[in-house]
Amino acid sequence: MFRARGIHYEVAERTRGLGCGGLGAMHTLARKVGLIDEIDQRLHLLKVHLPYHESDHVLNIAYNLLVGGQCLEDLELLRNDEVYLDALGAQRIPDPTTAGDFCRRFSASDIDALQLAIHAARRRVWAQQPEEFFEKAVLDVDGTLVPTTGECKEGMNIAREGTWGFHPLLVSLSNTQEPLLIENRSGNRPSHENAAARIDQAARLCREAGFRRVRVRGDTDFSQTKHLDRWSAAGMEFVFGIDAMPNLVALASQLESHVWKRLARAPLYERVGAERARPPQVKEQIVRDRGFRNLRLLSEDVIDVAYRPTACRQDYRLVIVRKNLSVERGEHALFDDVRYFFYLTNDWDSTAAQIVLDANDRCNQENLIAQLKNGVRALRAPVSDLDSNGAYMVMGSLAWTLKAWFALLLPETGRHAKAHAEQKRRVLTMEFRSFVNAFMRIPVQIVRQGRRLIYRVLAWSRSIDVFLRGWDSVSQRC
Repeated sequence: MFRARGIHYEVAERTRGLGCGGLGAMHTLARKVGLIDEIDQRLHLLKVHLPYHESDHVLNIAYNLLVGGQCLEDLELLRNDEVYLDALGAQRIPDPTTAGDFCRRFSASDIDALQLAIHAARRRVWAQQPEEFFEKAVLDVDGTLVPTTGECKEGMNIAREGTWGFHPLLVSLSNTQEPLLIENRSGNRPSHENAAARIDQAARLCREAGFRRVRVRGDTDFSQTKHLDRWSAAGMEFVFGIDAMPNLVALASQLESHVWKRLARAPLYERVGAERARPPQVKEQIVRDRGFRNLRLLSEDVIDVAYRPTACRQDYRLVIVRKNLSVERGEHALFDDVRYFFYLTNDWDSTAAQIVLDANDRCNQENLIAQLKNGVRALRAPVSDLDSNGAYMVMGSLAWTLKAWFALLLPETGRHAKAHAEQKRRVLTMEFRSFVNAFMRIPVQIVRQGRRLIYRVLAWSRSIDVFLRGWDSVSQRC
C-alpha cells in the first residue's frame, strides 16, 4: 500500500507555516476573558518589565504544554521557531532557564494571587453558560503523589510507600473537570492537610459565580468531622467516605437482614448492534490455574441510619454498603465473606443507592489527575523547591483549564442545538492528547496583513468545523 517512490525534498519559498494553528484561538481566549490583564494586575514578581510581564511567563509555560511540549526544555525549540513567535506577535519568549527562574520567584501568597487571577477569568467564562449550569456545583477533593528522582529539591520528603516527592492537594469542579485549586505539599504530609480551607475557598468561588447549591465529595481521608456542622449550617452538601471503624462495623453487623435493600448498578455502557462473543477472561483463568486466593463479588446491599460523629453536635446520614463476597482458591469456594463500606452525608432527600453512586462518581477525579500528570504533564516537579514546583503545577494546569474554557464557550443554539450540545460535551471530556491533536495541531500559514494576523488553515479534518465554531464564539461573544 505504501507505493511512494522517487521522493525528493525541495526548499519552498518563505511561506510562514506553523503546525500548531490552534494556538491563536487559545491566545485570543486568554485575552478576551481578561486572563492576561488579571495576571498582570494581581501578580507582582518582576521589578522591571523588560522585556517580559508576569502574564508572558505564565502563558509561556501553559502554551508550551498546549502545543505538545513535555518539559521546560521544550521551550528552547519554540523560542527558535520564528513562525511561532510571529503567531504570538512576539519578538522573543523566555528560555527554559528564565522560565525556571520565574518559578523560583513564587511564594505561597504569590501562588494564591495567580489562582485568584485565573478565578476572575473563570467566572467570566461561567457567566456565559445557560441557567441550568448553575443548579449545583460538585467539588471533588483528593491528594496525589508527584514523585521525583532529584536529590536537592527543598520540601520533598518520603511518602508512606517509600517514594520521594511532593503530595499536592487538588480541588476540582466535577461539572467541567476544571482544576480549581492546587496546593503543593511535602511528600509525607497527609491527604487531608489544609483541605478544609481549600474546600471553603472553592465553595466561596462557586457561590460568588452564581451556583445555587454546592456539594463536596471526598474519600475517607477527607471526612473531617469537626467541619461538618459548619458546612451544613452554611448550606453546603457533602458526601464523604468514612473509615470502617469497629463501632461502625458492629452497628452494621447488628442490623436485621430484612432491612437491607439490594444495590443495583447500571451497566457500564449500552450495547450497540448485535451482541458479540466475549473474549476469554485471561487473568481470571490464570488465578484459577495457579490456585491464587480470589475474591468474587456476589451482591451488594445498602441501608442508611442516623449517626452522630464525636466531633459533631447533630446527626447525619450514614449510608452503609454491604458487599457479599465469595473467597475462592482455584475452582473451589472456601467461604463467604462480608465487608462494609460507609458514607457520611447531610443529604436526606436522595435515596441511599443514589448517595452510593454519587460517591463512586468521585472516582472520575482520578481520570483528571491522570490527565494532569501524564497528558498535560502539569503535575511534575521540574524546579528546585516546594513553592516553585507548586507554581509550575498551577501554570501547567492552566493548559487544561484553557481547553475546558474553549469547550464551555462552544455555542449550542439553533436548529442543531442537540448535536452541538453533544459536541460540547465531547470536547469537554476529551483527553488532553486528543484535544491537542484535534484542535491545536492544525497546520496553518501565518500571514501579516495590515493590522491583522491571519492564520490560514492549510488542511481540513473532521474537527475543523467544531474548531471554527469555537473560534467564532471566542472572538465575538467574549
